[in-house]
Order: sequence, then structure tokens, then C-alpha cells
Amino acid sequence: MGFRAISGKTAPVTSRKPDEQLARNSRLRLVRPRALTTARRAVTTGRTRPAPRPPEGTPPPAELARQARAVLADAVRIARWAAADRDPGAGPLAPKARERAAAALELTPDQVSAGWDRARLAGLVELHGGTARPGWRLRAWDRDDSAVLRGWVALFDAWSLVHAAPDDLAPTTVAEVVEAVPQVLSLLQLSAGPVLVPALLDLLQQRVAELRDERCEVPYDPTTSSRPPAPTASAPEPGSEAAPAAATTVPLPRLLDWALEGLAAVGALTLGEGQATLTPLGNWAVWVKLEQICVAAQSPAGNIEQSAENMLRGCARLTPGPARAEYRAWLAARTVGSAVTELIAVARGEDALLRGLAFEALRVVGAPAEPEVRTASAEPSLRPYALLWLAEYEGVDPEDAPDVLTREESTWLWVDTAAAVADHGETALLVRHLDSAVQGTVPALLDEVRAVGHPRTVQVLVALAAAHPDPALAKAVRRAAFQVHTGGA
Repeated sequence: MGFRAISGKTAPVTSRKPDEQLARNSRLRLVRPRALTTARRAVTTGRTRPAPRPPEGTPPPAELARQARAVLADAVRIARWAAADRDPGAGPLAPKARERAAAALELTPDQVSAGWDRARLAGLVELHGGTARPGWRLRAWDRDDSAVLRGWVALFDAWSLVHAAPDDLAPTTVAEVVEAVPQVLSLLQLSAGPVLVPALLDLLQQRVAELRDERCEVPYDPTTSSRPPAPTASAPEPGSEAAPAAATTVPLPRLLDWALEGLAAVGALTLGEGQATLTPLGNWAVWVKLEQICVAAQSPAGNIEQSAENMLRGCARLTPGPARAEYRAWLAARTVGSAVTELIAVARGEDALLRGLAFEALRVVGAPAEPEVRTASAEPSLRPYALLWLAEYEGVDPEDAPDVLTREESTWLWVDTAAAVADHGETALLVRHLDSAVQGTVPALLDEVRAVGHPRTVQVLVALAAAHPDPALAKAVRRAAFQVHTGGA
């Protein structure tokens, strides 16, 4: 569907009457497959990088996937039981459902609970509000090794949720150790063999101390409480709520033991007598994450050190594949929560291209971004992007995802993408952008563009009028821009 000039006049592509043409349910094909790509293409410089090779001795992907399937075998069984034997749209496993699953699968209720949690963390089961649905990875589990490995990496990233920290540990201390664990894993990976626990303990203590120095906090002392004493005039009364926290000490060896046990629980390492060794899966996963960081560190923009906005600007010059690699590297160097918050903040800005790229990066984040994306869907400027993201996250084909948008939301997104193309693309791209509109005629498009209230409407229409070769169409677009500017009908 589009527009073409005939003898200096504008006419619909088909011979339908205007009202019939307007009634057509044309899909909006812009942000992901078309306009965002064309806007990025205008500034692409075509950088490429040879595919890195994993360390010597790393099993082939098929063998790694076999090992990942073994780690997640119970989770897959439970997810398939839930998909086949439960009511469609049922929520999380209730106690009765847990007992039924245990009987059907010959597992204990605790094993069912643990497997259900792993299935969720690996993307085998997805929760949408209060509804549990089979994830796309479950459907691809037997045939797609890459889906299996991504599912296992998602579980690996969530090791601290799989093996919860003891209740008496301060949350801030637990968070510090979780943040320091990547350095421990790096040492294990570089050692290419068993590493003694005392060496890991020394590295962990150094890293936690560095984190506290960066935050200008009290240096970490493993022999003292994890919380600095409160500046109170007197000690807490025995039996008071503050007394247990003040009296509790958190030795760093205990925290290291917890972390190593959690990593072993997801199949990333094995524990021996006073030592730890990465499994082939764990070795491969750590190498992948280090490689992602190296990709960004070697980029001209140094994206890994950049803010989300500057990182996205650098990625605008890349084709989609390399851009996704940059997103993964940037994300690997940050906590998921802070990265998602920063990307959403960029999406709220004035640059429409960065808005679209921010949601592309959020697609790489996946499930952890869902709550904030769902919240963002209440904001008019982010709603179309958020709804498309959520539709794809819930399993809708990207080609069909635009169907979730109302006509008004589609028109708003058309204007927003046109603004991205006008700011960063070429005039020919802006002219071709007309083909992605849902309206059947230029007058209908202009009417709805004027009504949608996008803040960049005037600039987009002026740029389109200047770029279009059809004088009659350009005149109509300029008139619409003037009407919007002056507030006329």
C-alpha cells in the first residue's frame, strides 16, 4: 500500500473508493523491519569484526547444548507438564498443582518448585501478569541448540535467585558479592583448571573493597559486621528489632561458599576439596561475556564506558547484527535493573531514533525488562514502542506485532519514525516512508497526523513537503503543516 503521482495528481495505488481504501486493515511496517533500519542505514559506516574463536578445548555448540539440556532436564519436564496438563492461562503453580505435578513426574514437591523456578528463569515458562504460558524456548528446545544455550545462560545469570542467600545476610552485602562474582569467574576461566578457594577468597575481598571505595564507603572487613554501626547514643535493647542485625557478623568465607554453591547449582562449576573448577558450560559462558566486553572496548566509540544515550548513538552507525552485539556488551558491564532504567530514560528523550534504538536494546535484555516496559506503555510517547515490545515478548511474530496498535498509536509511531528519518536519514528515505502509513490516501494521512498531536508533526510535514517530488502532494503537506502550526482546522 502506498501513493504514486499520476499526471501531477496524487491517487491511491488501487482503484478503491477513498472510504473503502481507508477501511483496509494495513499493517504498520516501520520501527523494526523498515524505517528504523533505513534511518540507521543513512549513518552506517559498515564496520565488521572477525568472529572470535572460543578457547582451545571448548566443546562444540551441540555438545554444550546437550550439557545445558541435562542441567535443565527437570525444568523442561515440569514446563511441558504445565503446558499439557494445566488449564490454558493458569497462573503460577499452586500447592495442589505442585502435588499433582510431583505425582505425575515422580518428583518431590520441593523438586517441582525448584524446577518451576528454573523453568521461569530460563524462559521455558513466561509469566504475563498472573498468567503462565509456555515460552518460545520450550517450543524450540529439541531442535534449536542456540535457544537452549541462551536459556541456560539466562539461568546462569540468575544463579543468586536459584540458590537464595541465607536470610540473616544483609541485602546490601549480598548485592556486593553478586556484583563481585564476575571477577571470581574471570579468574576461574583464565586459570583453565582448579583454583584454590583461598585464592578466590582473596580476589573476592579485594573486589568488594574496590566496590566500597568507588562508593566512598567503609572498607570491607570480613571479621566485622556487614553493616556499619549506627550512630546511636546507646546500644539496642536485647530483644529489639535492631539487636539481631547489630549482633550478626557476616564472614566473607561464608559469602564465597554461598556464591560457589549457587554457581554449582546451575551447572557453571564443580566443587572439590578446597577448590573450584568451571564446567565446560561455565567456561564457555564466561568467555562469551568477556568477549562481549572486548567487542565494545575495541569499538571506536568505546561504548562499554558510555552512557546509554552515547552508546545508542554509536550503535546507530551499525547494522542490526553488530548493534545487538554492542548492546549485549554494554549490558554485560552493568546490572540489569540500572541498564533498563537508563535505556527507558533515553527513550523518553526528544531523539526519535534513540527512542527506537533503546527499545531494540531492551529486546536484548528480554524478560527482566518486562515490568518497566509494561509501565512505560502508559506513557503516550513510549506506548507504541512498548506495545510492540510486549507483543513480541509474548510470542507474536514481529511481522504481526503492529496489529496490536490502534490506528491512533500507529499514526503516532509513523510520525515519530518520520522524525527519526528526517533527523538522521536522507530525503529519499523520508519520501519512501509514506508507504508504511496505515492510511489509504494522503488526505486521510494528513488528517490523522494533525489529530494525533505528535510534538514533531510540523517539522516532519515541512521536511516531507520539501523532499517530495510531487508538487501537488508537497503543497497539501505544507498546508497541513501550516494548519498544525497555527492551530487551524
